[in-house]
Amino acid sequence: MKSTATRRDFVLGSAAAAGALSLAGRHAFAADPLKVGFVYVGPVGDYGWTHGHDLGRKAMVTHFGDKVKTTFVESVTEGPDAERVIRQLASSGHGLVFATSFGFMNPTLRVAKQFPKVKFEHATGYQTSPNVSVYNARFHEGRVVCGTIAGRVSKSGVAGYIGSFPIPEVVMGINAFALAARKIRPDFKVKVVWANSWYDPGKEADGAKALVDQGVDIMCQHTDSPAPLQVAETRGIHGFGQASDMKPFAPNAQLTAILDVWDGYYIQRAQDIMDGTWKSHSIWWGLEEGMVKMAPYGPAVPEAVAREADAVREAIIAGTRHPFTGPIKDQKGALRVADGETLSEKEIAAMDWYVEGVEA
Repeated sequence: MKSTATRRDFVLGSAAAAGALSLAGRHAFAADPLKVGFVYVGPVGDYGWTHGHDLGRKAMVTHFGDKVKTTFVESVTEGPDAERVIRQLASSGHGLVFATSFGFMNPTLRVAKQFPKVKFEHATGYQTSPNVSVYNARFHEGRVVCGTIAGRVSKSGVAGYIGSFPIPEVVMGINAFALAARKIRPDFKVKVVWANSWYDPGKEADGAKALVDQGVDIMCQHTDSPAPLQVAETRGIHGFGQASDMKPFAPNAQLTAILDVWDGYYIQRAQDIMDGTWKSHSIWWGLEEGMVKMAPYGPAVPEAVAREADAVREAIIAGTRHPFTGPIKDQKGALRVADGETLSEKEIAAMDWYVEGVEA
């Protein structure tokens, strides 16, 4: 059994649902399926970040059947609106709530204090509490694979990058991509345009067009719509999908895509609730754990380049290659990471500087 809702449907029904729960009594509630809520920053049809999370929700429903009942609220803005939606989910009988955007962190923590028996999971954040866990994916590992391909395929040696917000999650991805490309081609450059939004197809497309006009022939993005890749398709350049396989939107342009795979994590955390074993934690999983995967290579990726990209991916999984091993210089040419040294997880998670070759 599953239940989905738009923001309007959910708000209209929340008060009635809360009343019904209070009348049902403790024994009736115990027999009910586990109610799991999802708060999405974008629409489920973005074919990027939110689409990936919703695939995870659907996998949970498929796995558990009538043992779970899920609700999602899409296009929730980060701020007071998020806190209101999270509180409504907690107060209407949801025993587990996934808040799937960085900007939902503080609202989640505030609501969690008011509902200590409800378990909350926050994606990409860094603060936990007894009933709040954090889960994140090492997206930057996938950027290394993309950067390797870009370094081989690009003719101009210049890539464009549509960024959402200049937060560490995005900055580390830009840097990992640039470092990998420059390992192949030392003069490689990455030009960044900020959309200041996670999902705004118009802004994303305008930024991509501006970058193509500046001579880039590879398009990257850390935004949620396929618009930048669609621009790449129409303008005859190549690019990478974000969070989901965007090949249907750019069958010739897409070289590969970073896939965010939440299925296993969502299923496990629901099972933990059912088993009474759920505990607060903070995890950061990547290629090794399968939370990050790569889409099949597109037709523009030569066989030799595909083999090289596979070798890079396998080396990251094996631990023999790290995205941030020195020597690494910043934009201004200052040495940030000495030869042979590697940035710690804490340093990566707080990254607020750009590597050499990034124009941002």
